[in-house]
Amino acid sequence: MKQKLIFLVLVFTGFLSFAQQAYQDQMALLKEIESDISRKKITWETTKELVLNDSISYTLQDIVEAKEIDSLWLAFLFDTDRYTEMYKAVSEQTYEEVVYEDLSTELLKERLEELNSRTPFEIEYNPKLENVIKQYLKYRKRGLTRIIGLSKYYFPMFEEVLDKHNLPLELKYLAVVESALDPRAKSPAGASGLWQFMYQTGKAFDLESNSYVDDRNDPILSTEAASEYLSYLHDIFDDWDLALAAYNSGPGNVSKAIRRSGGSKNYWNIRPYLPRETANYLPAFLATMYIFEYAEEHGLYNEGPLTPIIATDTIHVKERITFQQINKVTDIPLKELQYLNPSYKLDVIPYVENKSYILRLPIEAVGTFVANEENIYAYAKEEFDKREKPNLDLLKENERVRYRVKSGDYLGKIANQYRVSVNQIKQWNSLGNNNLRIGQMLIIIPNL
Repeated sequence: MKQKLIFLVLVFTGFLSFAQQAYQDQMALLKEIESDISRKKITWETTKELVLNDSISYTLQDIVEAKEIDSLWLAFLFDTDRYTEMYKAVSEQTYEEVVYEDLSTELLKERLEELNSRTPFEIEYNPKLENVIKQYLKYRKRGLTRIIGLSKYYFPMFEEVLDKHNLPLELKYLAVVESALDPRAKSPAGASGLWQFMYQTGKAFDLESNSYVDDRNDPILSTEAASEYLSYLHDIFDDWDLALAAYNSGPGNVSKAIRRSGGSKNYWNIRPYLPRETANYLPAFLATMYIFEYAEEHGLYNEGPLTPIIATDTIHVKERITFQQINKVTDIPLKELQYLNPSYKLDVIPYVENKSYILRLPIEAVGTFVANEENIYAYAKEEFDKREKPNLDLLKENERVRYRVKSGDYLGKIANQYRVSVNQIKQWNSLGNNNLRIGQMLIIIPNL
């Protein structure tokens, strides 16, 4: 029996080394780490001592379960270009025939017919849709696997809001097409967040946007707004395909396409009269829906132990506090804080009287924060008080600064000077890389 077991292990190991690429090996390793942590139920004691004014000290102590997200997963899932990949896939979509032997036309027709029977969308086979599906399966498996992993966190909150608004739950796949589930995704046109709201459209649905906060990036608030907007568009066109097209390009463009087509209200008939990106939009949505619904059949598994929405909780913030300060007292990595709280643009949670701002934390960290709340705010105040105060005659809070690059400057140095991040400077100035030239002007919003 032992020899048989050893033989099976050797055969399995040989198969992996032959059949799997480097990426798949990494995925298997990370999944093994996840299983090991889950099985052992490791716990540890976190102790922090912070000193204020060289005289006041306190200790944070809390017993927590082993975290489901470790540094490997943070780097693997958060540091991706998935939005750029998705945006390019939709905007540059081609419909050339693709050879993909793992999915026959007949099997695809059967599955699309089955999908059509259980959704309110018109899912009918056509060669263009087949080519998009096969292109995704052949060329985008790695990126899609990552997004399927992220869906474990985002889809439950999407489904809850969609159900509240009596909308089809399959609309959750729209966020995949819009943003690749990147809550801070920013399009070249300026649309932002999971549901890609333009600034004015977001304002129309009560999504706040200022120097500190962008509600378009908040998963819950933006999903509420998207649900209201989609309901409104469906009321106009009484057709989900047309409502999705209008979500992408605006109801005006869809109405024009209907008139130019001679009055047709079938998406595929008006498609030639739609803007290019919108013409590619519904095929991308339907292909995404198919791949998620049949992910297991195509070997696309939900990789990645992400914190589910039910394993987090929110705290109403009572004083201004930064992610760096929260990190110091809770040991939660900055990447994770940004992931759970994507609406705070500068990694600062402001405090405004008569306005509520929330902090979302993993459930095991909430006890630490609440039990030591007064000390945490005292520590944050002490940190703020240590900072050099700006000359208010020269600089007002939240005012944009024009900075001229000098010899010896680099993005990290400038970011530290103004207490912002390198990514924020790159975003404000549309920088594609970290290269600077002497004399170059940069726009910066200081984090005072």
